[in-house]
Amino acid sequence: MKRIILGLIAITLLYSCSSKPQTAGAPPAPSLPVATVVTGTDTTYQEYPASIEGAVNVEIRPQVSGALDKVFVDEGAFVKAGEPIFKINDLPYRAALNNAVANQHAMEAAVANAQLEIDKLTPLVQNKVVSDYQLKTAKAAYDVAKANVEQAKANVSTAQINLGYTLIKAPVSGYIGRLLKKQGSLVAPTDVDALTLLSDVHNVHVYFSLAEKDFVNFKEQYPGTTLNDKLKKLPQVTLLLADDSEFGNLGNIDMIDGQFDKTTGAITLRASFPNAQGLLRSGNTGKVRLSLVHKDALIIPESATVDMQDKVFVFALADSNKVKKQAITIVGKTGDNYLVKDGVKVGDQIVLSGVDKLQEGMVIQPQKSSDKTAAVVQK
Repeated sequence: MKRIILGLIAITLLYSCSSKPQTAGAPPAPSLPVATVVTGTDTTYQEYPASIEGAVNVEIRPQVSGALDKVFVDEGAFVKAGEPIFKINDLPYRAALNNAVANQHAMEAAVANAQLEIDKLTPLVQNKVVSDYQLKTAKAAYDVAKANVEQAKANVSTAQINLGYTLIKAPVSGYIGRLLKKQGSLVAPTDVDALTLLSDVHNVHVYFSLAEKDFVNFKEQYPGTTLNDKLKKLPQVTLLLADDSEFGNLGNIDMIDGQFDKTTGAITLRASFPNAQGLLRSGNTGKVRLSLVHKDALIIPESATVDMQDKVFVFALADSNKVKKQAITIVGKTGDNYLVKDGVKVGDQIVLSGVDKLQEGMVIQPQKSSDKTAAVVQK
């Protein structure tokens, strides 16, 4: 009996030992792609809202008052410089011109009459028949008559000018805007609204603004010692239209405003674009795209980064295949790549993907560059 009990105890102990779980081994290190940081040349772009105006925008206003007799053009029409646009009733001004001409003739007759008086008195004074005083009076009257003629001529010129103002011609070639006055309307130089707006758009000016910080970066990033030097060396800019399509012609930045706007804290720049086909009109809006070439920039794919607490990090490969988290400073983005100012250097090896699951000091199995297409490539 004693032997049976001892046997049962031995069997129970053996069963207990055999049922204990096996201790699991450590998981294998993850296999992740790694690439070497190199430098390259790339271009970044910045876009700014812009407004478009014609090279010349002229308000067409009457210079004399009267009824609008004729309108020679329609809204949106293209007119050439010197082409008639409006006609104001000229009857009052033609009558004023005729009156001024008649007055001039009368003044010229007065001069002739004064000359006759001088011719009559001259021999009489020489023969001492009449006093010298009468001759002097006649000569003074002659001078007054001549002055009246000059004044009459000026009145004729004024009347001619006013008559000419009744026919309003295009001062420049361009497109007609809205016609705010119709045939038969009374118009005057004191009217609040212009008759129309004439826009010369064979070249257009595109205005955009830079905030103070952007303007400081603008001055630092582009070559040149003065703003004028920088304007001459700036690359051409692209105009994006309201539908985000690119305008067919490139433009040049040719003006920087003399001061910042106190209200907005921004400064205005102007880019000029050729517009021979007239596709752009005054009042259009769009965006100006500035390009900046980065030479010898450190290029890192966005997939190799992770955002933590408003900072961007990469995982660099350290000794013994351990990874080290390093913060980087980004100066721009092009496509799927970041352009980095500091935080890594040429020759560092960084993990290209799977970085969201990594932690400081983890060990990985770096994949060779032949296993995956490296995202960090020299450009």
